[in-house]
Amino acid sequence: MEKEHNENYKVGDIISGQVTGIEKYGIFVNIDPWYDGLIHISEVSSNYVKDIHDYVKIGETIYCQVLAVDEDNLHLKLSIKDINYKSEPPKEGVIETRKGFLPLKENLDDWINEKLAIYKK
Repeated sequence: MEKEHNENYKVGDIISGQVTGIEKYGIFVNIDPWYDGLIHISEVSSNYVKDIHDYVKIGETIYCQVLAVDEDNLHLKLSIKDINYKSEPPKEGVIETRKGFLPLKENLDDWINEKLAIYKK
């Protein structure tokens, strides 16, 4: 019997999942009733990882970034090293980007001029 699923995970998505197993080489994560994933030890931290248990516990819900999607086996290759994997998800309507302060730099002069124009009236 073929599995039916409605999720369409894409590379770069930040998703939540529950830690179901920890091995020396990585972390197993259950994403939903169909998909599971693996966070390889190289995707846990940019620093040396002595013990994966220092980062997660079995049963804990964490956030992961999708690195690759295997639709045939319903398996995701995941990472936690470039995200705050234990934080709350962003508020609705707030979109996280990898641009950092670039939008601030690009828009700051316009925002200042808009406010100054209000006070000059």
